[in-house]
Amino acid sequence: MSEFEPKIITILCNWCTYGAADLAGVSRFQYPPNIRVIRVPCSGRVSPKMILSAFHNGADGVWISGCHPGDCHYITGNYYARRKFMLLKNFLEYNGIEPGRIHFSWISSAEGVKFAEVARDVVESVRQLGPAKYFIKKELDDNDLCSCLNKSNPDNNLAKNILEEQAA
Repeated sequence: MSEFEPKIITILCNWCTYGAADLAGVSRFQYPPNIRVIRVPCSGRVSPKMILSAFHNGADGVWISGCHPGDCHYITGNYYARRKFMLLKNFLEYNGIEPGRIHFSWISSAEGVKFAEVARDVVESVRQLGPAKYFIKKELDDNDLCSCLNKSNPDNNLAKNILEEQAA
C-alpha cells in the first residue's frame, strides 16, 4: 500500500508569502507538491468559513500565511488575521480536530528558503496525522478542492448548501 499523501489548501497573502512562494519556485528550492495555493489580497480577508469549507470538502490540512505582523500592506490586516486564527484554532481543537491540521505562518516576500522549509514542515505534520476524518462531506479531486473555495459566486456559500441538504 502506498504512503498517504495529504492534500493541503494553502492560502497566501498576495504581497508577502505569495512572493516568497514565487521566489522559492524561481530559485528551485525543493518543497512537496502537496500544497494547493490560493492567493488572497491579505491574510486578514481569510474568513474562518473558508477554512472550514476546505476541511468540509476534503482537505487534510490548511496553511494560511501572510506578512509579518507590523508589515501588512493593509496596515492592520494581519493583526485581525492573527486574532481570528487563534480563535478558530481553539474552536477546532475543542471540536476534536487535531491541532496539526491547521497552520499559520508569517513569511515575507524575501524569505523563499523559509517558505520551502515551512511547506515541508506543514506537509510532514499533516502526513503524520493521516487522512482527515472530520467535516468531510465528500471526496474531491484536486481541481474541485480548490474551486470549492471560490467566493466570487454569491450563490456559492456554505450556509445555503447546508440548508438545501437539510431540506432534501
